[in-house]
Amino acid sequence: MFQLFPGHIQPVGLRGRKTRLVTKDGHCNIEFGNIEYSNHFAYLMDFWTTFVEIRWRFVLLLFVAAFTGSWFIFSLLWYWIAKSNGDLVGQNRTEGHVQCIDNVNGLTAAFLYSLETQTTIGYGGRALTGHCAGTVALIVIQSLIGVFINCFMCGVILAKISLPKKRAKTITFSDTAVICLKKESLCLLIRVANLRKTLLIGSQIYGKLLRTTITPDGETIILDQVDVDFMVDAGKDNLFFVCPLTLYHIINKSSPFYELSKDTLPQQDFELVVFLDGMAESTSSSCQVRTSYVPQEIQWGHSFLPIISRTKTGKYRVDFSNFSKSVQVTTPHCVHCFQADVDQKNHNIHSSQQKQGIDNLGFQIIDIHKLMDVTKM
Repeated sequence: MFQLFPGHIQPVGLRGRKTRLVTKDGHCNIEFGNIEYSNHFAYLMDFWTTFVEIRWRFVLLLFVAAFTGSWFIFSLLWYWIAKSNGDLVGQNRTEGHVQCIDNVNGLTAAFLYSLETQTTIGYGGRALTGHCAGTVALIVIQSLIGVFINCFMCGVILAKISLPKKRAKTITFSDTAVICLKKESLCLLIRVANLRKTLLIGSQIYGKLLRTTITPDGETIILDQVDVDFMVDAGKDNLFFVCPLTLYHIINKSSPFYELSKDTLPQQDFELVVFLDGMAESTSSSCQVRTSYVPQEIQWGHSFLPIISRTKTGKYRVDFSNFSKSVQVTTPHCVHCFQADVDQKNHNIHSSQQKQGIDNLGFQIIDIHKLMDVTKM
């Protein structure tokens, strides 16, 4: 699935496939299978999280079903009380008959009375007479259940509206990553931007490289996770995330990208997942933003275009039209080539410092004492 081996070439039929664990918008592409039926009851035990995480269409269906269902169930109880007491139209009533409910003469009227009771409308046409203890107890029970349903449904809707992942929608990553020289090192660069003026407090950025590895024992590990450290010019923790930031990962001997080159990069099969954790300034809720990059989305020898400028009025302006755009720049073919060039330059500088003069191959050494003997009178 995910492989990163020196010299490994992916089959032609699989090069066009982009198998992702994390989509570009942060959703996890994973499926659970062979789960025991008894484990499904765990979702009912944690019913609050289940209701908050289900789709809006099911929340609206639950909203309608909860209210209409409770109205209808209690209408059946009101209808049963009215029928048992002989309050319905057509029933034989004796002289001195005491009604429990006024103007509830059928199932439709009982449903309307149940709706009016639970929603506290109270038109006045249908009401309790107060002569039956059972009706007093039933109206108390229905009122309490109605309040519980109102609180629960309002809480679910409010929780879904204020989910932290909605805040994550206003954090965006660049569509592609680039590899170029930065601070005299070969680096992998990614851009991230906050589309709101409110900050993310305590932001932390890190990455995971997902690939398939084979252990020395011959065991194949699918989705092996390797840490990838990202930094910005101001550090990697507690970022001042007020404007778009450029993240960079230094490709050195400890980097999982150390064996890559410009030619072998498109043929690799791995996934780089980038995470951004932070706390929303306005709601104090923690959120996580994530995206992923496959080898086809990493451009070797490119650099991002500048997007921050200063206006005449003194404000800083961010041009998001160039957010994911890049240009070609001079970049070494691989990390080994870059290190070889650096070592050669350092060697030349060291040699020039050691050399103090120019050798004269025609220079001859003459013994001064012999010369003095010859010149004696």
